[in-house]
This record gives sequence, C-alpha cells and structure tokens, in this order.
Amino acid sequence: MTRVNIWDRRLGTVTTAGLAVLFLAVIGTQFVAFAQTWGARYWLAGGGAAVVVCALALVRRRQRALTAVAGLVIAGLAVAAARVFHLPTEPGPAMALALAVLVGSAVRTLPPVPAGGLATGWLVLFCGAFLAARPHPSGATGVWVINAAAWLGAVGVGLALRLLDERAAATGEKVRRDERLELARELHDVVAHHITGMLIQAQAAQLVARKNPEQVAESLTGIEAAGAEALRAMRRVVGLLRDTEDAPPASAGPEQLDVLVERFSRQGPPVRLRVPDESAAWPPEVTNTVYRVVREALTNVARHAPHAHSVAVTVDQDPSGVRVEVIDDAQPGPTRVANRGGYGLIGMRERVETLGGTLHAGPLPDAGWSVLATLPTQDGRPR
Repeated sequence: MTRVNIWDRRLGTVTTAGLAVLFLAVIGTQFVAFAQTWGARYWLAGGGAAVVVCALALVRRRQRALTAVAGLVIAGLAVAAARVFHLPTEPGPAMALALAVLVGSAVRTLPPVPAGGLATGWLVLFCGAFLAARPHPSGATGVWVINAAAWLGAVGVGLALRLLDERAAATGEKVRRDERLELARELHDVVAHHITGMLIQAQAAQLVARKNPEQVAESLTGIEAAGAEALRAMRRVVGLLRDTEDAPPASAGPEQLDVLVERFSRQGPPVRLRVPDESAAWPPEVTNTVYRVVREALTNVARHAPHAHSVAVTVDQDPSGVRVEVIDDAQPGPTRVANRGGYGLIGMRERVETLGGTLHAGPLPDAGWSVLATLPTQDGRPR
C-alpha cells in the first residue's frame, strides 16, 4: 500500500469517526428531549430509524446511490409511522443530519440525473411530511426548520464540492495535456539522437566492408538495434499524443542533477544528493524523467515547506530499474497536506506511469514529506 493510500485511508477513518461521534451526540440529545416531554417509548420507532439511517451515512462510500435511496425509504417509513400512530414528527434532527450526509455525498459524486433525483426525492419527502403532519407539542416547527436547513445545506455543499472537483479534474487534465505537448516537442530531439547514431554506424559499416567484410554483420546488427530503439521512441510519444494509457514517453537528457541541487541549495535548505556510479547510462527518457521528478519535488519543498531544515535526494539503481526519492524534514502544517499534492506532480505521474513506473507522494509517519518514483530500464538493466 502506498503512502498516499495510507494517508487517504487514515483521513477517511478520522472523518467517519467524527461523523459517528456527531450522530451519537445528536441521537442522545434527541432521546433525552423526548424522554422529558413525550416519554422515551414514543421515540423507539423514530430512534431506531434514525440509528439505521446514521449507520447508512457512515458506510455511504461503499455504495452512495444505494445507501441514499435506502435512507430516504427508511425516512419515508418513519414519516408514515409518525402520522398513523400519532408519534413525534419525523424526520427528526438526527435523521435529517444523516440524510444531509447521504444526499450531499450523492450530489457531489453521482452523475447529474441520479444526484438530482435523490435531492428531489428528499425534497418531496420533506414537503409530503410537512403537509401530512398534525400539530404536536413537540416543536414541529423547529423540526421543519431543521429539515429545510439540512436539505439546503446538503444540496449547496454538495454542488460546491462537485464544482471544485470538476475544476480540479479539468486542471489536472490540462496539466496532462501540456505534458503530452511537451513530449511531442521532444520527439524531434529523441529521434534525431537515434538516427544520428544509425548514420554514424552506417558510415562505419561502409569502411569496415572495404577492409574487413566479415565484420559487416556486426555493424548491421548495431544499426538494426538503433533503428528499433528509434521506432520504440516514436511509438512512445505518438502513443501519448493519442491519449493512450500504455505508451511511454521519450525525451532528451536533462542537465546534471548536481547543478539543479546546487542551484536549489543557494535559495533553500541544504540538499544531500546521492546518485549511482556516473558510468551508468539510462535511456534518454529515463534520464529526463529522473531530473524532472527531482526538480518538481524540490519546487514543492520551496513552495510548501520553506521551514524544512534539510532535503535528501537519493537516486538508486538495481537490476530492475531506477529509484528516485526526495525527502524533506519539515514538520507538518495545517495546509501542507492539501497543498503538497499539486498539479505539477500530476504531470510527473503521467510521465512516470507511461514509462511503466510508479510515483507516490505523501507525508512520512513522523515528520517530513516524500516523493518516490520507480522507473524500469530497458530489459531490466541500463544501457
């Protein structure tokens, strides 16, 4: 499990626990209020229905549409029972809060038609309950105000979050599109690199053919390998331009990492750089991606963790590929988690994943932030 997934799971657990405490508090308060007015036995059915709807709200992530429909059905049964058996007005505050969570979540995440249907269904239920209600000394007017506020809050917050999600998705798509366009601009350099090598080997083969004809086969093998690599490079970039998910990019080599680290250290915290043997040679697209990941990670440190005391950049190599990790030691802040997953890393993740690698960014258990990328090299070994 990745660090980001662990963090998301923890955040979801904390949110669910907070909602559970809130639901228990509202249910307990409502129970005490009925015990002092109507008597506790009059709220057994309504209280049981409220507990079930609150439970559905806590597990809504598993099936948002189904849980919302079930919550509305149970609320409708509670309204009918309150009407038939002269029980306190429903939906009560606890049930209204749970319905707000269910419907608000549906409005945020479901397609427009089912989301609108669920919001309308709750509105119809609310209006029907209001028209069918008998006057009771239970503060029914307050109940309607609570339900109206819950409906407006659920729909308003759900729509606002939906708009933010759509804007974030659009921005992320723009970042990916810009990354693909940049890769397209690199196509000329990459292909020229390989074709130049082919031309040199072809010229060498002509000389060899005059002096040592038996060595021509070896030269032709080299030309064939260079041509195959050039073809793979073109397919990688063309695949990205076609928006496929399995076509890795290709790009020319970047400036040296030590120059990047030195430039960053002059303006930010000191950076410790550890790289493999300089004799190692990777495909141009891998070399470029390593540089880009480090650059983006250091940029994020400068923007969102200026109070970091040090940064460690580690580039390792094993038989399967290249591993890049950038770690800073900044203490967690109130806005750090929200800001550090910026759109720059979306483009880097696009580039890394199309190369067949992985990229993870997230907080460390105690303090600090980590950006970790793994990049396979051709045939599991550098060239």
